[in-house]
Amino acid sequence: MKKQRHDAILRLISSECISTQGELLDKLNAEGFNATQATVSRDIRDLRIIKKPDDYGRVCYAVDKESGSEIIGKYKSVFMHSVVSADYAGNIVAVKCYTGMASAACAALDSMNIENVLGTLAGDDTIFMLCRNQEAAAKVKEMIENVIA
Repeated sequence: MKKQRHDAILRLISSECISTQGELLDKLNAEGFNATQATVSRDIRDLRIIKKPDDYGRVCYAVDKESGSEIIGKYKSVFMHSVVSADYAGNIVAVKCYTGMASAACAALDSMNIENVLGTLAGDDTIFMLCRNQEAAAKVKEMIENVIA
């Protein structure tokens, strides 16, 4: 459902000027999505949607052109230079980072939208990732080790 909602948001903002979350929420609900303002707010952040003037001077939502591979490359670079190691116990992955770098590395992890990760929590030098199950935790640990190798 999230993918379909994201596709609908991208289609809506590319086809008309939408300037508030309320407008976007109304249009999504009219299309049958049972969304809330909090959901729309998260979607806007996840899709890296910004507000910018259109050709008529109206301020409308638009996709940030820098949100593609350039941003992903920056996040990957931050992640690679911040993380020391990863391990898991049960369905929790513990990611060790250099002192003061866990928050930045966690933001990079969050941007990856990793399947079966329910949430992340960053401290000063450690990130905890709550996974759906132990199998997912093992896969996430392996993925992290491949990125930092």
